[in-house]
Amino acid sequence: MANPRKRVPENVPGDFFVDSTCIDCDACRQIAPAVFGEAAETSFVKAQPVASADRRRALQALLPRSGRGRQCTRTASPFQ
Repeated sequence: MANPRKRVPENVPGDFFVDSTCIDCDACRQIAPAVFGEAAETSFVKAQPVASADRRRALQALLPRSGRGRQCTRTASPFQ
């Protein structure tokens, strides 16, 4: 599980974030390209999901590799 204290500085503010334990596997960028971007050695949240489809994909991106380095700080239905 990602650690809020280890958030990478490239993240935009909000509930979804990437921390420094990200292994830059590209899974989150493939699953939710509108939300996740690529920095020098890690992924980051480039835009917090607003549309329900983007939120659903962002939540799906937490699953590969046990969500290592990616986190949502608030539990909510992906269908909101």
